[in-house]
Amino acid sequence: MGVVNVLSGFGPIAGAAIASHMKINKISFTGSTAVGKSILKASADSNLKKVSLELGGKSPSIIFADSDLDQVVKWTLMGIFDNSGQCCCAGSRVYVEDSIYDKFIDKFKEYVLNIKIGDPFHNDTYQGPQISLQQFNKIMSYIEIGKKEGATLLMGGERHGDQGYFIKPTIFTNVNEEMKIMQEEIFGPVVSVSKFKTIKEVIEKAHLTKYGLAAAVFTNDITRAIKISNELKAGTVWVNCYNLIDANTPFGGYKESGMGRELGKYALDQYTQVKTVQINLGIQM
Repeated sequence: MGVVNVLSGFGPIAGAAIASHMKINKISFTGSTAVGKSILKASADSNLKKVSLELGGKSPSIIFADSDLDQVVKWTLMGIFDNSGQCCCAGSRVYVEDSIYDKFIDKFKEYVLNIKIGDPFHNDTYQGPQISLQQFNKIMSYIEIGKKEGATLLMGGERHGDQGYFIKPTIFTNVNEEMKIMQEEIFGPVVSVSKFKTIKEVIEKAHLTKYGLAAAVFTNDITRAIKISNELKAGTVWVNCYNLIDANTPFGGYKESGMGRELGKYALDQYTQVKTVQINLGIQM
């Protein structure tokens, strides 16, 4: 066996064998919360192997009236539509202070309308296809659920073109926290935009999911940004930006978004184990 070995296979067969193997002592998994739970159970049922999990998310972006709206729109767009929305930390819930809500919606819609969808190998393409037909169908089903639950489909919500698994960037408004599109990870180019009046209100709303992978705060008041960042139950909080990840900073989730951390010195804890060795150098009994 070499330093790095690639074992290909599907989760129910290869993954399950690895998770329950008695001679494997560590698993690091990135994927859905459901599969993460099954790996954790397999660890408990086998040899109690160490497990680190980077799982799903339903990350909120919180936008205050004092922020730079042009910059906010660009970062928010990147936060949800990068990689066709197929990102565990995608900013799929956007909360906008009510005094600038209409301005944000108008500007956000304008920018989103200019997203170039197409072949990801073309330099001018911003959004490519979904990863598979299964994922395409899943996203489209969530869009239908959103409409049936009473959310307003502001734009998108349909297939782009007649070939490939392309979905137009989709924006929902008039949403509430009980809707599935506000609770469940869609993993696609679908964002829900809501408004808030107070900090207390928006923090409460931000926490009303089972996830806690990431969040973003947009404000020019650094004191407020730090206070909210400390209160948010999220493994990463971006201030006036989104999706900036550095190899030196730990990444991982709260709640059902996972356990353990990737990157930074904290990641080393997942692959090492502390041992105590005590040597008697002369103590007589």
